Amino acid sequence: MHDTEAAPTGVGQEEPGQDSKHARRFGLPIATCLVMGNIIGGGIFLLPASVAPFGTVSLVAFAVLTAGAIALALVFGRLAQRDPRTGGPYVYAREAFGDFAGFLAAWAYWITTWVSNAALAVAAVGYLNVLIPVNDHKWSACVAALVLQLLPALANFAGTRYVGAVQLVATVLKFLPLLLVAVGGLFFFDSANLGPFQATDDSAIGAVSASAAILLFSYLGVESAAVSAGEVRDPRRNVGRATILGTLGAALVYLLGTLAVFGTVAHDKLVTSTAPFSDAVNVMFGGSWGGTAVALAALVSMVGALNGWTLLSAQTPYAAAKDGLFPGAFAKKQRGVPTIGVAVTVVLASLLTVYNYTAGSGGVFESLVLITTFTATVPYLLATAAQIYFLVSGQGERVNRSRLVRDGTLAGVAFAFSMWLVAGSGYAAVYQGVLFLFVGVLVYAWMAARKQRTATTS
Repeated sequence: MHDTEAAPTGVGQEEPGQDSKHARRFGLPIATCLVMGNIIGGGIFLLPASVAPFGTVSLVAFAVLTAGAIALALVFGRLAQRDPRTGGPYVYAREAFGDFAGFLAAWAYWITTWVSNAALAVAAVGYLNVLIPVNDHKWSACVAALVLQLLPALANFAGTRYVGAVQLVATVLKFLPLLLVAVGGLFFFDSANLGPFQATDDSAIGAVSASAAILLFSYLGVESAAVSAGEVRDPRRNVGRATILGTLGAALVYLLGTLAVFGTVAHDKLVTSTAPFSDAVNVMFGGSWGGTAVALAALVSMVGALNGWTLLSAQTPYAAAKDGLFPGAFAKKQRGVPTIGVAVTVVLASLLTVYNYTAGSGGVFESLVLITTFTATVPYLLATAAQIYFLVSGQGERVNRSRLVRDGTLAGVAFAFSMWLVAGSGYAAVYQGVLFLFVGVLVYAWMAARKQRTATTS
């Protein structure tokens, strides 16, 4: 891949005039915050307690996963350098394998974003309840969840300038308390609190795999800058850098934060903890104010993630609509944002949220969330497969031959990491996720037929 290579022409290119006073392209800091903010939602605040039952061997799983996530980030950086258009995995899959593969990437990613938004909002209500009692009645909790989805959507409707501002502020505010525990906790570190290296009867490899199944989805979001490449300033240069910096930053916070909590909270208490970061703060500074502080940080973290994911939810359908593979309404932009895509995402996520509270179907809702962990990996697999295709097919204009071995190795590791994500999502999630994809096949048939009819009559 050569830095001087021109992006493919045709549909999917960004319209001129997007840089109005409300539509400002993201520089490297904002693009990095988008990646970090989307990777780190609210899960980190429970993560140490989730993996504590396996012992400190879970830190080994973290290291392995971090290596896979970085390989995936590097592959996205290389692909974006060659083709810096909005849509990320959709663009790469379509160029390598045609319309159908591109549509599947877009469809799967779109499902992932709006279901995940509903899940984030519902989870955020739990943290909001620590600050304001909203869980006393299901309707007050439902309204709170809807408001938490609407506020980031309003920032998106206002334009990319405001999306970037919210993302920067949210990232800074949520990382301050996380870094306080991650760095400050090391000064209160007591190895006696770590507990056994392997706390289960499984083999070491089994324990790593079991803890990895919980941690696997901690790095979803590495593609954020690539998906929004059209809104990034100098994307050939900045998308790859933002992806790597954001992934490394998230990995550093994950690893240091988990290690600090492991070393400050006694293992037997950590295993049953419902607020491990709060417990760590209480150990470090005494008192019981840690719960409030961590709840506030988690709330800011989730709102920031909702802000970023709301933008991403509209970007991939936008790129597909420009190519005639999604309804044309998704291709309309205002202030640099595909507003129809944002609106549809908010409506669908809100309906799913209302369903969750009114039907009392927590199990159904959780199953839908698990399905998204599978659907999120479909674009990853297609994108890494596209990179392998470009490398193996010997397309000289697309491949920098001096980096062939290195890029091939990275693509292989990223593909294996993506397959591991699929395996970790579980049989039920894969089965049901495939059904979601097959519904998309019907949509593709309809859109492809319309596209063909238009081409024939024109």
